[in-house]
Amino acid sequence: MTIFRSKVDPRSADFSRNRAFMLGRVEAMRALEGRAIALSDKRQARFAERGQILPRERLARLVDPGLPFLELYNLANYLVEDANPETSIPGASTIIGIGYVSGVRTLIWVDDSGIRAGANTDGTLPKALGALDIALKQKLPVIHMVESAGANLLEYKVETWARYGGVFYRLAKLSAAGIPTITVLHGPATAGGAYMPGMSDHVVAVRDNAMAALAGGALVRAATGEVVDEAELGGGEMHAMVSGLVEHLAEDDDHAIAITRNLVASFDWHHHCPSPPAMAFAEPLSSPEELAGVVPDDPKVAYDVREVLCRILDGSDFDEHKARFGSATVCATGRVFGFPCGLIGNNGPIDPDGAAKATQFLQMCDQTQRPVVFLQNTTGYMVGTIYEQAGMIKHGSKMIQAVSNIRVPRITFYIGSSYGAGNYGMCGISYQPDFLFAWPNARTGVMGGEQAARTMSQVMALSAGRRGAAADTDDLRRQEEHLTQHFERQADAFYTSGRVLDNGVIDPRDTRTILGFLLQTCWESGHRTLNPNSFGIARI
Repeated sequence: MTIFRSKVDPRSADFSRNRAFMLGRVEAMRALEGRAIALSDKRQARFAERGQILPRERLARLVDPGLPFLELYNLANYLVEDANPETSIPGASTIIGIGYVSGVRTLIWVDDSGIRAGANTDGTLPKALGALDIALKQKLPVIHMVESAGANLLEYKVETWARYGGVFYRLAKLSAAGIPTITVLHGPATAGGAYMPGMSDHVVAVRDNAMAALAGGALVRAATGEVVDEAELGGGEMHAMVSGLVEHLAEDDDHAIAITRNLVASFDWHHHCPSPPAMAFAEPLSSPEELAGVVPDDPKVAYDVREVLCRILDGSDFDEHKARFGSATVCATGRVFGFPCGLIGNNGPIDPDGAAKATQFLQMCDQTQRPVVFLQNTTGYMVGTIYEQAGMIKHGSKMIQAVSNIRVPRITFYIGSSYGAGNYGMCGISYQPDFLFAWPNARTGVMGGEQAARTMSQVMALSAGRRGAAADTDDLRRQEEHLTQHFERQADAFYTSGRVLDNGVIDPRDTRTILGFLLQTCWESGHRTLNPNSFGIARI
């Protein structure tokens, strides 16, 4: 293979300016994440009164110390219910990620009951559905640490209720596929939430705090007039002794976590999957730390995606496919922590030759069972007479065909601009990549704001001309300003991630580590043997 020697000077003024910009975005992301943590921590005294520990502490005690935990959808619901950037809380009142429990790679879902008692937000459902889809595809056991007020009836939306059945549908599919699911009842789970333990293979409940019922006391009284005792209605002890909903009754949160860890250990999960082979690898010659300064602070300024590759791949070593043909589309093979992969990156818009090259490369990766990593930084497919006559639609379409139908894992990173059909051809969210993460500088949309504004100004001018009039210059200027701001606001990585259009925003400097974790996750999935059945485990 070929070692790439970086041409970027980390001592240059450009590098320093780019790095300052990127680190500023990373700091802004961490500040947003900190809002959710601080808000939840304010409830610590109330949790202590109930003999409970905070949700994030539950997570910390559940996972294996010293092993990685990859959070998913960290900015979900940001700017969705609260459109004020100064006050909006990300996270959708949940903490979801992939971590290790008793040595087993596991999908962990924690209700953050320190925020609005864990009540659902507009971002909670898409975040949960996305996480369960990942668990099913990657064959990951699921642990849900439940304590939630459920739906907020004052903000009832029929579409949320209708689609929430998708959570229980996916739990049924996981069980039938042979993937264990565990619910840990730390607190209440009423109405639809009661189906979380009902649809799980294993249920652990904390004696004095757990509560699961199709209708809580207030609803029962409103519906039937019956005045009920909450413990008799749906308490953990009742479900362990009378209804049979609960298999394991715990004395407190710590005991419930210990039971859960023992449960996972009892699955003998590694018996169903070989260990990855020990693979020697060399660190990149150019440090991943430099990824913060490689990408220009101005998205209009081009850069060489090879400068990203050489800071991600083992030994900065990779081979290019047809380097001189369709050169704005870079196709390369290399390794990350010893795991082989193909990578497609952009040095500009995708032209017909670049699309044709990418199509062949994708098919070759599929043939050799090599996962594909997409590094998106493109304004889209080329337009204009020359490119249309060269078959841009035809070549772009077959690239999209290949992206859609290859059978190997696909992992996407938004590392710059991701506009128009270029987002599609580079495996955007609609193409169901195994994983999709964004850098904080990423911009995503149908087109850039200035381009949209200029396009509409030309449309208005032409329309006025057909009427024999001239377009008002001031109106055009005001419209351009409005459209530019409208498009640019929605293109921002924090905005799109808030709408669950990716699996989360990451620090660029963590890209190599995260990619290695994801490749290993996909490797395990591909080598794991499950024992599926027809209906899943029915609760008796």
